[in-house]
Amino acid sequence: MSQDISEKSKPSSINAEGIYAPFSVEDVTWEEYSHGQHFGSRFRQLGEFGGCSHVGVCMEELAPGMQACPNHYHHLEEEQLYLLEGSLSLRLGEKTYLMTAGDYVVFPAGQKAGHSLFNHTDAPCRYLIIGERNKHDVIVYPDANRVSVRLTGEGYNKAATMEYWEGEKE
Repeated sequence: MSQDISEKSKPSSINAEGIYAPFSVEDVTWEEYSHGQHFGSRFRQLGEFGGCSHVGVCMEELAPGMQACPNHYHHLEEEQLYLLEGSLSLRLGEKTYLMTAGDYVVFPAGQKAGHSLFNHTDAPCRYLIIGERNKHDVIVYPDANRVSVRLTGEGYNKAATMEYWEGEKE
């Protein structure tokens, strides 16, 4: 029998007085995801653990030879990345940048340049990723020609566009 775990029962830094208190990053459990042999990482939801609902802050670790997620950009969400340890390749638009510990990059909302992270080294790299949690965001995946609408949880083929009045009676 499965049990529904509510948001309030998730581990957090909330204390007996109901206040979100300081915590050690080590107190936050690692979570993982993967897709096929090329995509995946492990991460700690720091912001969520500390009580954030509008801003996401994750510490992510990307294994050698892995890509964190498909190349994408956001229409409404801004993301920022600070590389803590190691090195990775950032694909941003048509260029690739080598990032090393101490480097920082911002992906402004609406910047139509896809971004993706790839660990080209033989050692794990670790970084902080900071971003809004906009439930209305629209994400474009240029390599797959796909558009994702977060509010509806649906994805669309970007090539299947329609004119404004198409399909309406005249």
